[in-house]
Amino acid sequence: MYNMNLREKIEKILTQLVPGIDLSSDALMEEDVIESLMMIQLISELDDAFGIEITFADIENNCFHSVEAIEQMVLRHLG
Repeated sequence: MYNMNLREKIEKILTQLVPGIDLSSDALMEEDVIESLMMIQLISELDDAFGIEITFADIENNCFHSVEAIEQMVLRHLG
């Protein structure tokens, strides 16, 4: 149940930043769905929503290419 709430929160943040986003996409960054300034907003929203600190390594490791990848990254930070 916790993971579903986590995914729902992530999806809500994404749809607020990008109305009409295809949440099933596994190429959010490659398809320019999430642009640079939006990425900063997304990181800030995730940090605030989950009390985590996303690092540059998370960005480099392509943790933002899908909702599932974002969810897994958040789970790693939550420990």
